[in-house]
Amino acid sequence: MAAHRLSPSLNRLLFTVKYASFQSSCCAVHSNAQYSTTYNPSEKTFDKILIANRGEIACRVIKTCQKMGIKSVAVHSDVDSNAVHVKMADEAVCVGPAPTSKSYLNMDAIMNAIRATGAQAVHPGYGFLSENKEFAKRLVAEDVTFIGPDTNAIQAMGDKIESKLIAKAAKVNTIPGFDGVVKNAEEAVKIAQDIGYPVMIKASAGGGGKGMRIAWNDEETREGFRFSSQEAASSFGDDRLLIEKYIDNPRHIEIQVLADKHGNALWLNERECSIQRRNQKVVEEAPSTFLDPMTRQAMGEQAVQLAKAVQYSSAGTVEFLVDSKKNFYFLEMNTRLQVEHPITECITGLDLVEQMIRVAKGYQLQHKQEDIPINGWAIESRVYAEDPYKSFGLPSIGRLSQYQEPLNLSNVRVDSGIQEGSDISIYYDPMISKLVTYGATRAEALVRMEDALDNYVIRGVTHNIPLLREIITHPRFISGDISTNFLPEVYPDGFKGHLLDVNKRRELLASAAALYITAQLCSEKFLGSLRVSPIPVECSNWKLCAVLGEGCYSMEVIKSGHVYNVEVDGGKVEVSGQWNLASSLLPLSINGTHRMLQCLHRDASGKIVLQYLGTSFTVHVLSKLAAELNSYMPEKVPEDTSCILRSPMPGTVVAVSVKPGDTVAEGQEICVIEAMKMQNSLTAVKQAKVKNVHCKPGETVGDGDLLVELE
Repeated sequence: MAAHRLSPSLNRLLFTVKYASFQSSCCAVHSNAQYSTTYNPSEKTFDKILIANRGEIACRVIKTCQKMGIKSVAVHSDVDSNAVHVKMADEAVCVGPAPTSKSYLNMDAIMNAIRATGAQAVHPGYGFLSENKEFAKRLVAEDVTFIGPDTNAIQAMGDKIESKLIAKAAKVNTIPGFDGVVKNAEEAVKIAQDIGYPVMIKASAGGGGKGMRIAWNDEETREGFRFSSQEAASSFGDDRLLIEKYIDNPRHIEIQVLADKHGNALWLNERECSIQRRNQKVVEEAPSTFLDPMTRQAMGEQAVQLAKAVQYSSAGTVEFLVDSKKNFYFLEMNTRLQVEHPITECITGLDLVEQMIRVAKGYQLQHKQEDIPINGWAIESRVYAEDPYKSFGLPSIGRLSQYQEPLNLSNVRVDSGIQEGSDISIYYDPMISKLVTYGATRAEALVRMEDALDNYVIRGVTHNIPLLREIITHPRFISGDISTNFLPEVYPDGFKGHLLDVNKRRELLASAAALYITAQLCSEKFLGSLRVSPIPVECSNWKLCAVLGEGCYSMEVIKSGHVYNVEVDGGKVEVSGQWNLASSLLPLSINGTHRMLQCLHRDASGKIVLQYLGTSFTVHVLSKLAAELNSYMPEKVPEDTSCILRSPMPGTVVAVSVKPGDTVAEGQEICVIEAMKMQNSLTAVKQAKVKNVHCKPGETVGDGDLLVELE
């Protein structure tokens, strides 16, 4: 039985005071990009809504409930008891322990929470139970409103096989493929051969990139069938798969639809979602640079045709693949609020959560198709607790020791459900926030995104801001020359961070030198008294050495007030700033150009870690003498990684395919690690004999844990 907690009034008051600034900034956006939620007292909806979700989307729904005068109920697992969405809600109910199957997917516990709180309606957010027809049926049976489409539409569109048949009947363009359930791996191979490689193997239920594999040959089809079925069963409780032709190098463009219970339906323009890794979106924008008005209208009209074919009522998204000739093909329909919905809100001015609530109560849509505008441009970056240097983003866990959203900038919106001190755990999606910028033009929105990423302070977990910043500043992205293959094409050898040219290297080294001297001068004073320092107080010029990567660079530095003139690497750099060593952000003027740096680490040995142009760089700044002595220090021998296998991420061991004494071939699977419901096969880098196995199925492992030794 779920434990029910009504928040004490005193606790609620304390939270309101403490988190007032957070609540005012949650979903905050400049007035030009503000979506409209105008509460009409005469238009009664619901008194109380339960949000069957967590994190940023729960906070997002609660925000609109507050604007509409609706009481909110949060559900949470025991590890989420202090989460932001729990504190924002009027009431909160614990629905079980950390694993999603025992909490956020626990229908019995959530139904008990609905009964205990008297909630009249449920908003499912996205993921979890948002597209679960059984959950929707149980709500209807208890006379509780599901804020989403009816069960028939959920079933029809939630099953990719059935949805494809319905789309064909509704005269929606579809991808060639097998319109049935694939029974086993060998049947998958036969079907793939008949369709012609490459093929896409995908889960019939669910979405979000889970249970999807591209296969280019028979062996990849067998492997893809195994992993896709396992991921589908884990994520959606349904291991059925389908196979269809893979359209190579396409764009992923989706249409936002909105329909009511009276037969009215609108398309709210498109979202460009082609920047992906592992079939999961990373950067989205609205509108798309690729669509002309005629193609946009054709896609929108087909999306509405499909919605009407299943008598859809609520907000939903019809996803298409678009080839280089602007031919578009139906991919799937998500019968829920989409993760990237904020960019549609920015360019249309509509609050999609408000519209969903109105439709669920039975009201007609307030707008007609000709009322839907495209005002400006919006870009969304998904900020994840991930290591972008590992397969463009493998999960990272930890506690946010420092966290500061860039809401001081204009036309910036941050949808988040965390705060300083929050934990990013292995149990849930590693998303930190959705960072959205808006501008009158795409160029303006991109500049604001660049500034927002530079001003975003995240400490305690590894994050993907380096990758996000490189994407939005890359010439191909700026020109709009993108596809779903953007990341592997631009970074064929994997993401390496920002690659410094000579001028940028000089800027970084000069900034590190100026920061080093500033810290040295600051250390001379303690409560107004001079301390013993290796640098005389009257000194205004220094000769230093800096080590960056494999290079060692001599520097001459002259200080005048807050300005440092640095000669380094054959050039001169002028660096100035306020030099507040206690601040997370380090705003500098470098040769007259404004740069926002962050000092991630600084110690007495001269080691300085700076976030510069989004990427973290480690610079060792030393005096001339220290640099000479440093050459005598023994170097640490790097570990021979060819003879060991370490976990590349925190997660759970799903399978171990070897035992001591086995001989493995290069590329042979050794074990499978699951993190955030994505399965990752770890393979041998060479032919070898297994010496020891240090893990077993079901165990939880950390990033870098030793799994298998080879000899």
